[in-house]
Amino acid sequence: MANISVTTRYVSPQDDSLPPLALQITRMVGSYMLWVGMAEGGPDRVAEAPLRGNLCKDWACAMPCVSGGAGAATALFRTSGSDVALSMAQRLAKRFKKQIFLSVDIPASFLTLGQGARVLLEAEKGVVAALKELETGE
Repeated sequence: MANISVTTRYVSPQDDSLPPLALQITRMVGSYMLWVGMAEGGPDRVAEAPLRGNLCKDWACAMPCVSGGAGAATALFRTSGSDVALSMAQRLAKRFKKQIFLSVDIPASFLTLGQGARVLLEAEKGVVAALKELETGE
């Protein structure tokens, strides 16, 4: 198995009122770098989504804690309108026991129109499902 691999996945929403999401996973030794953004153009064009996205919109890094609590985390870059990557990265690092670099690139309009929590929940569910699949394939 290669030490570094990159995959892009389409995350279909469970609710038709929510937008489809794209997830790009860069798998490295002991860590994941994740980008979550909008999947415009459907599943056939999901590979283009990261190219149109913004890595530094809301970007954080989290380390798993060896004693079971919340690990160390820091925001690498964030805007005043978005600060969700930090807490999501901490949860993912704790769950998968790996360093997580996470960029959440969801437009503020989706986060502020009352659907924000649902969109972020769908994003985190998509990330967890994809990482579980990668972890079991080791």
